[in-house]
Amino acid sequence: MNETAIAFDHLEVRAKTEKNGLQLDRIAVRDYTKDVEIGAFQLERGVRQRIKFNIVVEVSSTDAAKTDDVDQILSYDTITEAVDYQLHVERLNLLETLAERIASQILSHIQAVRVFVRIEKMDRIPGSLGVEIVRTHTDEKNITSNENFDQNILTLNPLVVFLSNDLIHSKELNLWLDAISQYESPTIICLEASLSVLPKSDSPSANRRIELLAIEQNAWVLAGKDSRCVVVETRTELDWAMKNGQMSVWAPSKMVLDAVNKPSSTAKPLDLAAWFASEFSADHVTVLGSGPFRDKMRIVSQPNLLN
Repeated sequence: MNETAIAFDHLEVRAKTEKNGLQLDRIAVRDYTKDVEIGAFQLERGVRQRIKFNIVVEVSSTDAAKTDDVDQILSYDTITEAVDYQLHVERLNLLETLAERIASQILSHIQAVRVFVRIEKMDRIPGSLGVEIVRTHTDEKNITSNENFDQNILTLNPLVVFLSNDLIHSKELNLWLDAISQYESPTIICLEASLSVLPKSDSPSANRRIELLAIEQNAWVLAGKDSRCVVVETRTELDWAMKNGQMSVWAPSKMVLDAVNKPSSTAKPLDLAAWFASEFSADHVTVLGSGPFRDKMRIVSQPNLLN
Protein backbone atom coordinates (compact mmCIF):
# COMPACT_ATOMS: atom_id res chain seq x y z
CA MET A 1 0.00 0.00 0.00
CA ASN A 2 1.46 3.41 -0.99
CA GLU A 3 1.92 6.36 1.36
CA THR A 4 -0.94 8.38 -0.07
CA ALA A 5 -3.40 5.53 0.41
CA ILE A 6 -2.15 5.06 3.96
CA ALA A 7 -2.50 8.78 4.72
CA PHE A 8 -6.15 8.85 3.74
CA ASP A 9 -7.05 5.49 5.26
CA HIS A 10 -8.20 4.78 8.78
CA LEU A 11 -5.76 4.93 11.66
CA GLU A 12 -5.69 1.19 12.21
CA VAL A 13 -4.60 0.61 8.62
CA ARG A 14 -1.75 3.03 9.10
CA ALA A 15 -0.76 1.35 12.37
CA LYS A 16 -0.58 -2.06 10.72
CA THR A 17 1.39 -0.80 7.74
CA GLU A 18 3.92 1.58 9.23
CA LYS A 19 6.76 0.02 11.17
CA ASN A 20 10.18 0.81 12.60
CA GLY A 21 9.77 3.44 15.23
CA LEU A 22 7.78 6.56 16.00
CA GLN A 23 5.90 8.20 13.14
CA LEU A 24 4.96 11.85 12.77
CA ASP A 25 1.60 12.91 14.15
CA ARG A 26 -1.08 13.72 11.62
CA ILE A 27 -4.11 15.95 11.61
CA ALA A 28 -6.82 15.62 9.00
CA VAL A 29 -9.82 17.33 7.47
CA ARG A 30 -12.05 14.87 5.69
CA ASP A 31 -14.92 15.33 3.24
CA TYR A 32 -14.80 19.13 3.41
CA THR A 33 -17.16 20.07 0.58
CA LYS A 34 -17.59 23.42 -1.17
CA ASP A 35 -19.74 24.65 -4.06
CA VAL A 36 -17.42 26.46 -6.46
CA GLU A 37 -16.95 27.39 -10.10
CA ILE A 38 -13.88 25.60 -11.42
CA GLY A 39 -12.83 23.83 -14.59
CA ALA A 40 -11.13 24.30 -17.95
CA PHE A 41 -14.11 23.34 -20.11
CA GLN A 42 -16.63 25.86 -21.39
CA LEU A 43 -19.49 23.84 -19.89
CA GLU A 44 -17.95 24.42 -16.45
CA ARG A 45 -18.02 28.21 -16.73
CA GLY A 46 -20.84 29.99 -14.95
CA VAL A 47 -21.76 26.73 -13.19
CA ARG A 48 -21.04 25.81 -9.58
CA GLN A 49 -20.17 22.22 -8.70
CA ARG A 50 -19.39 20.32 -5.52
CA ILE A 51 -15.70 19.89 -4.74
CA LYS A 52 -14.65 17.59 -1.89
CA PHE A 53 -11.38 18.03 -0.02
CA ASN A 54 -9.51 15.47 2.05
CA ILE A 55 -6.30 16.82 3.52
CA VAL A 56 -3.83 15.15 5.89
CA VAL A 57 -0.92 17.07 7.41
CA GLU A 58 2.08 15.48 9.11
CA VAL A 59 3.25 17.76 11.90
CA SER A 60 6.31 18.07 14.12
CA SER A 61 5.72 17.19 17.75
CA THR A 62 5.18 19.85 20.42
CA ASP A 63 4.24 19.98 24.08
CA ALA A 64 0.73 21.11 23.21
CA ALA A 65 -0.84 17.85 24.36
CA LYS A 66 0.82 18.23 27.76
CA THR A 67 0.10 21.93 28.19
CA ASP A 68 -3.29 21.95 26.44
CA ASP A 69 -2.10 25.11 24.64
CA VAL A 70 -3.92 25.71 21.37
CA ASP A 71 -1.28 28.24 20.27
CA GLN A 72 1.30 25.46 19.97
CA ILE A 73 -0.56 23.39 17.41
CA LEU A 74 -1.34 23.50 13.73
CA SER A 75 -5.07 24.09 13.94
CA TYR A 76 -7.71 22.42 11.81
CA ASP A 77 -8.68 25.96 10.86
CA THR A 78 -5.29 26.32 9.17
CA ILE A 79 -6.38 23.64 6.72
CA THR A 80 -9.90 24.86 6.02
CA GLU A 81 -8.73 28.47 5.78
CA ALA A 82 -6.14 27.44 3.18
CA VAL A 83 -8.92 25.87 1.10
CA ASP A 84 -11.25 28.85 1.49
CA TYR A 85 -8.51 31.38 0.75
CA GLN A 86 -7.34 29.71 -2.44
CA LEU A 87 -10.91 29.36 -3.68
CA HIS A 88 -11.45 33.07 -3.03
CA VAL A 89 -8.32 34.44 -4.75
CA GLU A 90 -9.31 33.59 -8.32
CA ARG A 91 -11.23 31.15 -10.44
CA LEU A 92 -8.99 28.25 -11.47
CA ASN A 93 -9.15 25.84 -14.37
CA LEU A 94 -7.24 22.92 -12.83
CA LEU A 95 -7.62 20.93 -9.64
CA GLU A 96 -3.87 20.37 -9.85
CA THR A 97 -3.22 24.10 -9.48
CA LEU A 98 -5.64 24.36 -6.57
CA ALA A 99 -4.01 21.39 -4.82
CA GLU A 100 -0.53 22.89 -5.24
CA ARG A 101 -1.57 26.23 -3.81
CA ILE A 102 -3.36 24.69 -0.84
CA ALA A 103 -0.36 22.49 -0.07
CA SER A 104 2.02 25.45 -0.34
CA GLN A 105 -0.04 27.58 2.03
CA ILE A 106 -0.34 24.82 4.62
CA LEU A 107 3.40 24.10 4.46
CA SER A 108 4.12 27.74 5.27
CA HIS A 109 3.09 26.83 8.84
CA ILE A 110 6.17 26.12 10.95
CA GLN A 111 4.85 22.78 12.24
CA ALA A 112 3.76 21.34 8.90
CA VAL A 113 6.25 18.75 7.63
CA ARG A 114 4.34 17.03 4.85
CA VAL A 115 0.86 17.39 3.39
CA PHE A 116 -1.40 15.03 1.44
CA VAL A 117 -4.11 16.77 -0.59
CA ARG A 118 -6.95 14.98 -2.36
CA ILE A 119 -9.53 17.04 -4.31
CA GLU A 120 -12.52 15.49 -6.07
CA LYS A 121 -15.23 16.81 -8.38
CA MET A 122 -18.50 15.23 -7.28
CA ASP A 123 -20.84 16.25 -10.12
CA ARG A 124 -18.93 15.59 -13.36
CA ILE A 125 -19.51 11.83 -13.51
CA PRO A 126 -21.73 9.36 -11.62
CA GLY A 127 -18.85 8.74 -9.20
CA SER A 128 -16.10 11.28 -8.61
CA LEU A 129 -12.88 12.36 -10.31
CA GLY A 130 -9.94 14.18 -8.85
CA VAL A 131 -6.26 14.55 -8.02
CA GLU A 132 -4.00 13.57 -5.13
CA ILE A 133 -0.64 15.18 -4.34
CA VAL A 134 2.01 14.85 -1.63
CA ARG A 135 4.28 17.80 -0.85
CA THR A 136 6.98 18.48 1.75
CA HIS A 137 9.00 21.48 2.92
CA THR A 138 11.90 20.32 0.79
CA ASP A 139 9.82 20.27 -2.39
CA GLU A 140 10.93 23.12 -4.66
CA LYS A 141 7.35 23.63 -5.76
CA ASN A 142 6.54 25.08 -2.34
CA ILE A 143 9.00 27.96 -2.62
CA THR A 144 6.41 30.34 -4.06
CA SER A 145 2.78 30.65 -3.04
CA ASN A 146 0.20 33.09 -4.30
CA GLU A 147 -0.37 34.16 -0.69
CA ASN A 148 3.09 35.76 -0.85
CA PHE A 149 2.17 37.14 -4.25
CA ASP A 150 -0.84 38.98 -2.81
CA GLN A 151 1.26 40.49 -0.04
CA ASN A 152 3.87 41.67 -2.55
CA ILE A 153 1.23 43.28 -4.71
CA LEU A 154 -0.30 45.13 -1.79
CA THR A 155 3.04 46.70 -0.83
CA LEU A 156 3.77 47.95 -4.34
CA ASN A 157 0.83 50.41 -4.57
CA PRO A 158 0.52 50.41 -8.37
CA LEU A 159 -0.50 53.39 -10.46
CA VAL A 160 -3.55 52.34 -12.49
CA VAL A 161 -4.12 54.63 -15.46
CA PHE A 162 -6.93 54.71 -17.99
CA LEU A 163 -5.85 55.74 -21.48
CA SER A 164 -8.52 56.82 -23.97
CA ASN A 165 -8.55 55.95 -27.66
CA ASP A 166 -8.04 59.62 -28.51
CA LEU A 167 -4.73 59.65 -26.64
CA ILE A 168 -3.55 56.35 -28.12
CA HIS A 169 -3.82 57.85 -31.59
CA SER A 170 -2.67 61.37 -30.68
CA LYS A 171 0.72 63.01 -31.25
CA GLU A 172 1.04 63.40 -27.48
CA LEU A 173 1.11 59.66 -26.77
CA ASN A 174 4.89 59.55 -26.28
CA LEU A 175 4.74 62.50 -23.87
CA TRP A 176 2.18 60.66 -21.77
CA LEU A 177 4.18 57.42 -21.80
CA ASP A 178 7.34 59.34 -20.86
CA ALA A 179 5.51 60.82 -17.88
CA ILE A 180 4.18 57.39 -16.87
CA SER A 181 7.64 55.84 -17.09
CA GLN A 182 8.98 58.42 -14.62
CA TYR A 183 6.36 57.57 -12.01
CA GLU A 184 7.84 56.05 -8.85
CA SER A 185 5.29 53.22 -8.57
CA PRO A 186 4.74 50.33 -11.01
CA THR A 187 2.18 51.27 -13.65
CA ILE A 188 -0.65 49.32 -15.25
CA ILE A 189 -2.48 50.85 -18.22
CA CYS A 190 -6.16 50.08 -18.81
CA LEU A 191 -7.85 50.83 -22.12
CA GLU A 192 -11.10 51.28 -23.99
CA ALA A 193 -12.32 48.91 -26.69
CA SER A 194 -10.64 49.20 -30.08
CA LEU A 195 -13.91 49.78 -31.91
CA SER A 196 -16.77 52.10 -31.05
CA VAL A 197 -19.30 49.69 -32.57
CA LEU A 198 -18.81 46.04 -31.64
CA PRO A 199 -20.50 42.98 -33.16
CA LYS A 200 -23.40 41.71 -31.08
CA SER A 201 -24.55 38.24 -30.11
CA ASP A 202 -27.78 36.92 -28.65
CA SER A 203 -25.76 35.52 -25.76
CA PRO A 204 -24.80 37.89 -22.89
CA SER A 205 -21.72 35.79 -22.10
CA ALA A 206 -20.62 35.96 -25.74
CA ASN A 207 -21.07 39.73 -25.75
CA ARG A 208 -18.92 40.00 -22.63
CA ARG A 209 -16.13 38.10 -24.37
CA ILE A 210 -16.43 40.26 -27.49
CA GLU A 211 -16.12 43.42 -25.38
CA LEU A 212 -13.10 42.09 -23.49
CA LEU A 213 -11.38 40.96 -26.68
CA ALA A 214 -11.92 44.41 -28.20
CA ILE A 215 -10.05 45.91 -25.24
CA GLU A 216 -7.26 43.38 -25.75
CA GLN A 217 -7.01 44.31 -29.42
CA ASN A 218 -6.39 47.87 -28.29
CA ALA A 219 -3.71 46.65 -25.87
CA TRP A 220 -1.79 45.14 -28.77
CA VAL A 221 -2.24 48.33 -30.80
CA LEU A 222 -0.63 50.30 -27.97
CA ALA A 223 2.15 47.71 -27.55
CA GLY A 224 2.89 48.04 -31.27
CA LYS A 225 3.26 51.81 -30.95
CA ASP A 226 5.74 51.74 -28.05
CA SER A 227 7.95 48.84 -26.94
CA ARG A 228 7.78 49.98 -23.31
CA CYS A 229 4.15 48.85 -23.21
CA VAL A 230 3.98 45.12 -22.52
CA VAL A 231 0.64 43.29 -22.66
CA VAL A 232 -0.10 41.18 -19.57
CA GLU A 233 -3.10 39.02 -18.81
CA THR A 234 -2.38 36.95 -15.68
CA ARG A 235 -1.71 37.75 -12.04
CA THR A 236 1.64 35.98 -12.30
CA GLU A 237 2.71 38.22 -15.19
CA LEU A 238 1.53 41.30 -13.30
CA ASP A 239 3.40 40.22 -10.17
CA TRP A 240 6.66 39.93 -12.11
CA ALA A 241 6.06 43.14 -14.09
CA MET A 242 5.31 45.21 -11.00
CA LYS A 243 8.33 43.93 -9.09
CA ASN A 244 10.60 44.60 -12.09
CA GLY A 245 9.36 48.07 -13.05
CA GLN A 246 7.72 47.04 -16.32
CA MET A 247 5.03 49.29 -17.81
CA SER A 248 2.11 46.91 -18.30
CA VAL A 249 -1.00 47.06 -20.46
CA TRP A 250 -3.84 45.02 -19.02
CA ALA A 251 -5.52 42.41 -21.23
CA PRO A 252 -8.62 41.79 -19.11
CA SER A 253 -10.26 38.59 -20.40
CA LYS A 254 -8.60 36.02 -18.16
CA MET A 255 -8.77 37.95 -14.90
CA VAL A 256 -12.35 39.11 -15.43
CA LEU A 257 -13.69 35.73 -16.54
CA ASP A 258 -11.76 33.82 -13.86
CA ALA A 259 -12.56 36.20 -10.99
CA VAL A 260 -14.49 34.87 -8.00
CA ASN A 261 -16.06 38.30 -7.44
CA LYS A 262 -16.59 39.35 -11.03
CA PRO A 263 -17.37 42.91 -12.13
CA SER A 264 -20.87 43.52 -13.43
CA SER A 265 -21.58 41.94 -16.81
CA THR A 266 -22.59 45.41 -18.02
CA ALA A 267 -19.42 47.11 -16.72
CA LYS A 268 -17.88 49.54 -19.21
CA PRO A 269 -14.09 49.78 -19.79
CA LEU A 270 -13.69 52.56 -17.21
CA ASP A 271 -15.68 50.49 -14.70
CA LEU A 272 -13.40 47.52 -15.40
CA ALA A 273 -10.40 49.73 -14.69
CA ALA A 274 -11.95 50.70 -11.34
CA TRP A 275 -12.60 47.03 -10.53
CA PHE A 276 -9.01 46.17 -11.46
CA ALA A 277 -7.69 48.97 -9.23
CA SER A 278 -9.70 47.67 -6.28
CA GLU A 279 -8.39 44.14 -6.88
CA PHE A 280 -4.83 45.45 -6.55
CA SER A 281 -5.55 47.86 -3.69
CA ALA A 282 -4.81 50.95 -5.76
CA ASP A 283 -6.28 54.10 -4.23
CA HIS A 284 -7.81 55.35 -7.46
CA VAL A 285 -7.75 55.21 -11.26
CA THR A 286 -5.87 58.03 -12.97
CA VAL A 287 -7.75 58.99 -16.14
CA LEU A 288 -5.35 60.53 -18.66
CA GLY A 289 -6.51 63.37 -20.82
CA SER A 290 -10.13 64.13 -19.95
CA GLY A 291 -13.12 62.12 -18.91
CA PRO A 292 -16.19 61.98 -16.69
CA PHE A 293 -15.48 62.28 -12.98
CA ARG A 294 -16.27 59.21 -10.93
CA ASP A 295 -15.62 58.17 -7.37
CA LYS A 296 -11.97 57.26 -6.70
CA MET A 297 -10.86 58.60 -10.08
CA ARG A 298 -8.30 61.34 -10.69
CA ILE A 299 -8.41 63.28 -13.95
CA VAL A 300 -5.00 64.42 -15.27
CA SER A 301 -5.20 66.82 -18.20
CA GLN A 302 -1.49 67.28 -18.97
CA PRO A 303 1.49 64.86 -18.86
CA ASN A 304 3.51 67.20 -16.61
CA LEU A 305 0.77 67.03 -13.98
CA LEU A 306 0.94 63.25 -13.60
CA ASN A 307 3.47 63.12 -10.74
